[in-house]
Amino acid sequence: MSADSGCRGENQSEITVVDNGHLANVLVYVKDGLDGRSFPPPANKVKIVQGGCRYVPHVAAAMVGQPVEFVDEDHTLHNIHAMPKNNDEWNQSEMPNGSLARPFKTAEIMIPIKCNQHPWMKMYLSVLNNPFFAITASDGSFALKGLPPGTYTIAAVHEKFGERDVKVTVGPQEDRKDVGFEFRP
Repeated sequence: MSADSGCRGENQSEITVVDNGHLANVLVYVKDGLDGRSFPPPANKVKIVQGGCRYVPHVAAAMVGQPVEFVDEDHTLHNIHAMPKNNDEWNQSEMPNGSLARPFKTAEIMIPIKCNQHPWMKMYLSVLNNPFFAITASDGSFALKGLPPGTYTIAAVHEKFGERDVKVTVGPQEDRKDVGFEFRP
């Protein structure tokens, strides 16, 4: 990193962030149980910052059709190289202090995104068909707000440890349900 003065030497690994046994940067989402219900994408953009020559956040999620904005806050050239399997692959340069936004057209979990200029810069973006998703905080917490009553498969996905699923039933009067996932190396 020190070879590029625009990087500010702030890079830290975010692959496995653990706080007292709790795992951060895990995508948690409703995988099954919404029975074909359709949800329009929000108009607001999901913002991903290139700062200190790293992507912040390291794991992000958006709905199909929701704009994802990449903002270069560094004083150096970056590029955004999205490598999806279900969406179109793209690779675009971004000038210092620049930004670009684009939507993704198809649902896809854990799309790798990297910067070819700075090979340590990597992140993962998931694109979903429903608004019931979250990324775990450093203490492992998450919330899926507004989930209607029903039985669901909730999935938790980590870039290194893979996916875990759990069945959850939300009753008509329940506004809170505690759910946990266990990942082992």
